[in-house]
Amino acid sequence: MKDNSKLIFELKNIVGDNNIITSEWGKEPFSIGWRYGDGNALAVVKPGKLIEIWEILKLCVENELIILMQAANTGLTGGSTPNGNDYDRQIIIINTMRINDIHVIDNGKQVIGLAGSTLYDLENELKKYDRDPHSIIGSTSIGASIVGGVCNNSGGSLVQRGPAFTQLALYARVNKKGELELINELDLELGTKPEEILENLEKRNYSKDNILNSDKLASDDKYSEIVREINSSTPARFNADKRLLYKASGSAGKVAVFAVRLDTYPKPKRNQVFYLGTNDVDVFWKIRRHVLSNFKSLPRLGDYLHRDCYDAAKKYSKDTFIVIDKLGTKFLPKLFEIKRKVDLLSKEMSFLPDKLSDKIMQFLSKFWPNHLPRKMEKFRDDYEHHWIIEMTDNGIDEADFYFKKFFKENDGNYFKCDTKESRKAQLHRFVSAGAFGRYQALNNKKNEESFSMDIALPRNEKNWFEKLPKEIDDLFEMKLYYGHLFCHVLHQNYIVKNGVNSKALLDKLLKFYDSKGTEYPAEHNVGHEYVAKESLYNFYKELDPTNSFNPGIGKSSKLKNWK
Repeated sequence: MKDNSKLIFELKNIVGDNNIITSEWGKEPFSIGWRYGDGNALAVVKPGKLIEIWEILKLCVENELIILMQAANTGLTGGSTPNGNDYDRQIIIINTMRINDIHVIDNGKQVIGLAGSTLYDLENELKKYDRDPHSIIGSTSIGASIVGGVCNNSGGSLVQRGPAFTQLALYARVNKKGELELINELDLELGTKPEEILENLEKRNYSKDNILNSDKLASDDKYSEIVREINSSTPARFNADKRLLYKASGSAGKVAVFAVRLDTYPKPKRNQVFYLGTNDVDVFWKIRRHVLSNFKSLPRLGDYLHRDCYDAAKKYSKDTFIVIDKLGTKFLPKLFEIKRKVDLLSKEMSFLPDKLSDKIMQFLSKFWPNHLPRKMEKFRDDYEHHWIIEMTDNGIDEADFYFKKFFKENDGNYFKCDTKESRKAQLHRFVSAGAFGRYQALNNKKNEESFSMDIALPRNEKNWFEKLPKEIDDLFEMKLYYGHLFCHVLHQNYIVKNGVNSKALLDKLLKFYDSKGTEYPAEHNVGHEYVAKESLYNFYKELDPTNSFNPGIGKSSKLKNWK
């Protein structure tokens, strides 16, 4: 067995004894995915400075180690952890969360987010400038990073913005010769040598004159037009879209990203949430087409929730809802950290049940009274399909006028949410994503017995609500549907019945998707769960010709030089 003591000693010299983890128990929060994937790693290293990342990368390249860049580890497809133990080299996980600085530039019109900076902190930082971030995604509240969103082209809930994207980034790669190189494409003058560039950025040793008025994009400038093209036979957004694959953007860990430069947006002066319900799927199809093709103002967001998912979230995500509602999102990352530690402890002690934290939290939630507003509960009883639409400024009156007229002639109804109802409606939709995992934990379902699909339907698809063939449908124990309906991005969670061949069933399900022109994944990226389509595979190979970073992503080769 190879003696790694010298390597560990050198890593400790870079980051200090307290910022390297080598014990199996200590590594688990970093080597096990949020929902999917796990494997061995030689060590988890937690640098506190950009220059430390560079020194770690040099050491890894010199020792022919696999480099796995990781921020908050909130991904749903296992893309920031090892997956299995069939790699041909040892793995070092570099967790960047200690490097969380955000530089606000150009009077708040843009930001530079360093490697571990989070969307949650970005939202708070921009409040003083009365501006909004480029992206709002479901995992914002649990610590999702800015860089992680860009690397995965995360879409999120915003109809006007589209996937996280920039052409302005500072990153390192290993070239065809096996040499580590730092590439500064921030359009920010920081020097020439890697150490100089990294130190000047981190210490803000630059002035306004060093910031170039770049022609490069710092956000997706086409999406608001693309989403309006309701007669197109292709999806509005999906991870294999060549349009958004650019260096760091969409890179999925195939390079080491030190920083990204992104646009921000003025906050609207007014916001109004409309809560819609119907029993006829064609009603939402009509509304979607009319709003996207005729409204002068695009909705800010439009999140769909099926009644079954509403019920599951009410039962299985109640504790998460209450924590956020009463304590705020700032406490949530800490809660999930405690939750992980409790679960790891229960694994170590055989007399404790698996998923102990879920079982404790589910039990305690029973003692809390109903947390959902009466109007929402009435809509739950009356309607199968629910749609939360947020309009801003001039779009508010436009939507109110249209909905009043529309529902006089069509099945369903709507109501305008007050501030409290708005918060609770959107929070209920947000926590619905966790209901699936809680159900799994309480019913001892393994990941292999479930699918969490992230699909993008063609923009002209009328039959947006899934109707599976009976021979497929009968094999599922549970189905939960939610998503971003204006974008035609749906998250569809399935629990397989006992005794069913889940692999064969998944193949049938994917063929059904293919027959409808569906792209997948839509915004969660391939991780280790999906096969990378040709455009993604070629992009990864071009970025990382020696397969040094995050090998195996998209079910590709885990071996050196893509063998």
